[in-house]
Amino acid sequence: MKTETLLREFFQYVMLNICGMIGLSCYILADTFFVSNGLGTNGLTALNLAIPIYSFIHGSGLMLGMGGATKYSIYRGLKEYNNADKSFSNTIQIMSALAVVFMLTGILFPEKLTILLGADKNIFHMTKTYLQVILLFAPAFMANDTLICFVRNDGNPKLSMIAMLTGSFSNIILDYIFIFPLNMGIFGAVLATGLAPVISLIVLSRHWFAKQNQFHLVRINPSFRLTGTIISLGIPSFITEMASGIVMIVFNAIILHLQGNIGVAAYGVVANLSLVVTSIYTGIAQGTQPILSRVYGYGEPESQKQILKYALKTMLAISCGIYLIFLLSANPIVSVFNSEQNMQLQQIAVTGLKLYFTAIPFMGFNIIISSYFTSTEKAMPAQIVSLSRGFFVIIPMAFFLSFLLKMTGIWLSFPITECFVALAGIALYIKSERGKKYV
Repeated sequence: MKTETLLREFFQYVMLNICGMIGLSCYILADTFFVSNGLGTNGLTALNLAIPIYSFIHGSGLMLGMGGATKYSIYRGLKEYNNADKSFSNTIQIMSALAVVFMLTGILFPEKLTILLGADKNIFHMTKTYLQVILLFAPAFMANDTLICFVRNDGNPKLSMIAMLTGSFSNIILDYIFIFPLNMGIFGAVLATGLAPVISLIVLSRHWFAKQNQFHLVRINPSFRLTGTIISLGIPSFITEMASGIVMIVFNAIILHLQGNIGVAAYGVVANLSLVVTSIYTGIAQGTQPILSRVYGYGEPESQKQILKYALKTMLAISCGIYLIFLLSANPIVSVFNSEQNMQLQQIAVTGLKLYFTAIPFMGFNIIISSYFTSTEKAMPAQIVSLSRGFFVIIPMAFFLSFLLKMTGIWLSFPITECFVALAGIALYIKSERGKKYV
């Protein structure tokens, strides 16, 4: 593929997808803003304790969407159209089954889950309400995540972006209406968040009404082999999202011990901004995935390398801009979410912003290189990168550094982890380029 064509297609997919993913991440950021202003520190703490469950739901949807859509694109590149339809149909089957599990959890176990996440009597009811409603809307979240990936890979990245942005903006508007004029409290915030993917799905339906879709539901028996392949290719995306949830649970537990509810509320500000930053890098990674999978199917290794270079250069430029904003504007950014002007919360969160986000270039590299491995069917190195940053390094690092340096150790555990994993990612890339095969 010509370099000019490749670059034009890269920017078309990546820019549209970054905008869409930022919009998608604003589901929770809008809740953070309106809850902090409408319900104060307790509301912000309750929201932060409940958000990891949203990360699990969103991560599951992305896992199936990215894994299924990657396999779909590879089959399309190989002109195996029947197998491409089977990939879509199998993905929908798994998604539906998993969504039912989340719904049943919300119906049967909301109190136990609330206690497990560490909510005390002051915030128990708000946390339980948020958890229960978010779990009941799991089918909408997962269907939206899955279909956005397929519509984008079906040659319609613009509609995917419009759907994500429409859902996000509707969430912001509904958040305001439900929390302030209607005075619905935390239930209003989570209801607005739950309705957003429903609205996004309505926008995505245009892909079918306009008869642009090339993927179709076909009658198939569940294929364990295809399911395994889809999950294997999608697991890095799942871990990227789930890592946010796991890290938040661990950090919440440690911070509750060190600083109490105010510390958790301060961390909530940093963590929710981190979700937005992560979404930018996820946007780059997901934007490159359809192109990478297609040129991989065509057998064009030089085009693969070129796309990876474009992605990393874009990531570095964005990283410099983001960190400068956080470094120079930490105080006013935190103040937006600190409606009670709590000085302890302000101080903890401002320090956290400056230390925590030194991780962003390493985090961006890890998300992109993991997606690169996935898009070219190198599942093992993708999983090593994702699991290392999501579990194996970050959790022991958080406990160790918090023991040595208290809150400073909490903030530093994230950039140190991402740096170590980035070095491992570079080594895995070099190894794969020397002809080592992974399965």
